[in-house]
Amino acid sequence: MSELNGKRIVVGISGGIAAYKSIELIRLLRKSHAEVRVVLTEAATHFVTPLTLQAISANPVADSLLDPQAELAMGHIELAKWADCIVIAPATADLLARLAVGIANDLLTTICLASAAPILLAPAMNQQMYRQAVVQQNLSLLQQRGLKLIGPNDGEQACGDVGAGRMSEPHEIFNHIQTALSTEQPFKGLKVTITAGPTREAIDPVRFISNHSSGKMGFALARAFAEQGAQVSLVAGPVNLATPQNVRRYDVESAQQMHDVTLSLAPQQDIVIGCAAVADYRMQTVAEQKLKKTDDSEQLVLTLVKNPDIIAAVAALSAQRPFVVGFAAETQAVLDYAAQKLQRKNLDMICANDVALQGQGFNSEHNALTVLWKGGQQQLPLSDKYSLSQKLAALIVQQYRASQS
Repeated sequence: MSELNGKRIVVGISGGIAAYKSIELIRLLRKSHAEVRVVLTEAATHFVTPLTLQAISANPVADSLLDPQAELAMGHIELAKWADCIVIAPATADLLARLAVGIANDLLTTICLASAAPILLAPAMNQQMYRQAVVQQNLSLLQQRGLKLIGPNDGEQACGDVGAGRMSEPHEIFNHIQTALSTEQPFKGLKVTITAGPTREAIDPVRFISNHSSGKMGFALARAFAEQGAQVSLVAGPVNLATPQNVRRYDVESAQQMHDVTLSLAPQQDIVIGCAAVADYRMQTVAEQKLKKTDDSEQLVLTLVKNPDIIAAVAALSAQRPFVVGFAAETQAVLDYAAQKLQRKNLDMICANDVALQGQGFNSEHNALTVLWKGGQQQLPLSDKYSLSQKLAALIVQQYRASQS
C-alpha cells in the first residue's frame, strides 16, 4: 500500500503556464490513494479549468475566498485544518511575494496562513525573474520559516529563454510530498559532516583562485540526511545557497579553513562526506597589496603550493575514524581515476561524476553518479540533485551499517 494512502493533500495552483503539469501531479497522488482537494488562484483559472481538475481529483475545486456557499461552513478554515500537506505547483513570483509578507487576499494564501500542515512550494517563472534579488530574498525567507522548496529546474522555458525557473516535473514533486509526509526517521542518531562548494585561495586582496562548484550537490545531500533524522554539520565554501532545515552550517573560504573545521568535527562523527571541490593549490605567499599590471611584462608568474587533502586526512585518523566518503569530479577516465582515489586515500566509498557531460555536474540542477566501494559499485542515473541525494544517502548509510556489522 502506498505511503500516501489516505493522506489529505491540498494542491494549490497559481497563474503560470506550468499549471498544466499539476494535472499529472494530481493523477499521481490519486493513483497513490491520496485524497486531493484543488485550490486555484483567479489567475490559474486562465490556464487550467476547474472542470478538468474536478474530474482528475474527484473533488470539487475551490477558487474563491468569498464563495458564499463554501464560506457558510468557513471553507477556508475547514480546508486548512483538513490538509495533511499543502503543495503549491506552480508557485509564481507573485504568490511567493504574498506568502513572504503574510498577505492573505485570496483563498490559497489564506489557507496557507491558517494551516499547521507542511507547505511545499514548486517555483516556476521566467529565468530573469527567478534571478532577481527580491525573489531570492523571498525564497530564502520562506525557507527560514519552514516552507520547503522543490526546484526549480534549469532548461528551456515557454518564452524561449533558457535557465533556472522551470517548474520541477510532477514525479519530482510527488517524491518530495512522500518525503514530507514520511513519519520514519531511519537516520536518527547518526552524526554526519558534509563539505560542500568551492574554496577560494587568495592571490592578493582582490583576486583569488577557485572553481565552478555551486555547492548544490553537497547542500542537497545535507538536506537529504537531515530530513531522515541525521544530525548534520555542513562545512560550506563561498556559495549563494540557503541552509537546509535542521542543519548546522560552518562557513569557510580557503581549503585550510575547511580542513581545520572538518578535522575538528571528524572524530565525533559517524560519517564524513567530502563533496566540496577543494582547490588543490594555494599561493605560497599572498600579496598584501593588489598586484599591478606592468607594461614591460607579458606574463605573471604565480608560485603555488599544495593544499592539505581534507578527505585523505580524515581517512588517515587512527582513533575515532568515521566512515569516509569522497567525491571524484573528472573529465576523462572517470571510473579509473575514482578507483585509484578510493585506494590511494583509503576511503570507504567514492562518488564519481563526469563533469564534462553537458547538463550535469557543476552549476547544474542535475547529476549522475557511479558509487564505488571495496568490493562493489552502483550506478545512480541522471536526476535532479535532491532526488539523487536521497538515493545516495540511503546507499551510504547502507554501506556504513554493513561496515559496522
